[in-house]
Amino acid sequence: MMAAAGPKGAGRFTDLSRRTSTGLTLGALALALFWLGGWWSAALLAVAAAWMVVELRQITGSEDRLGWLAVPLVALAVLVTEASLLRYGLVTGGLAALWLIWRDRPGLWTGLGALYIVAAMGSLDGLRTDPTYGFLAVLWLITVVVASDVGGYFGGRLIGGRKLWPRVSPGKTWSGLLAGVILAALIGAAFSAATTGTFVHEVASVSALTALVAQAGDLLESGVKRRFGADDSGRLLPGHGGLLDRLDGLSAAAIVVAALTFARGQSVFIW
Repeated sequence: MMAAAGPKGAGRFTDLSRRTSTGLTLGALALALFWLGGWWSAALLAVAAAWMVVELRQITGSEDRLGWLAVPLVALAVLVTEASLLRYGLVTGGLAALWLIWRDRPGLWTGLGALYIVAAMGSLDGLRTDPTYGFLAVLWLITVVVASDVGGYFGGRLIGGRKLWPRVSPGKTWSGLLAGVILAALIGAAFSAATTGTFVHEVASVSALTALVAQAGDLLESGVKRRFGADDSGRLLPGHGGLLDRLDGLSAAAIVVAALTFARGQSVFIW
């Protein structure tokens, strides 16, 4: 999630300590499970998908109890993709989405959101299944998105300036967007040079594109929250809000990167 610009002075970084500790803890757990891969990382993604649907239903004010059946369906959809059955995973996610649309009062939002979440977590799982570069591809993606977030956080707070899209996300600035994209390009290029060492300039470009997509995903989630009058998707992660708040950018980036990877038949970070 791209950070908002804050007030001048020491108060600009009052949440930095909590954000850092939460991010490091969550990152260490995710890194360990992605390194193990297989059903370990698939289980992590399934739990994340299910929890994000829970938060989405809370944002949209879904009240129908039978709508909760979509939560295990979404988790199952992500697990199915681990068995190299992506199309069946998407079908299962589609069933969950249709169930929400049929059962919930704000069903279109929750249904489409559930399908989006399945696609995002399934994309991450699909990237990890590459036997050669799976772990590095996921690590590169997460690193670039984090760099975009960090650049946006410090760029927005230190530079400030013109707002990016005040009606949707009042705190975000153009300076934060630019700082996030530049840092992501630099970190992505350094990651490629330190691992495969191939086409570093091309990887820098695709890292910058990934940062833009990630920040667009952040704005998309912010727009949904504004639509329903919610400030955060939840309080699961101190300093970050809910899981949707933390994974909004990564979700959008994962879908685009997976699409590029599968279309090319090769990981994008070794462009």
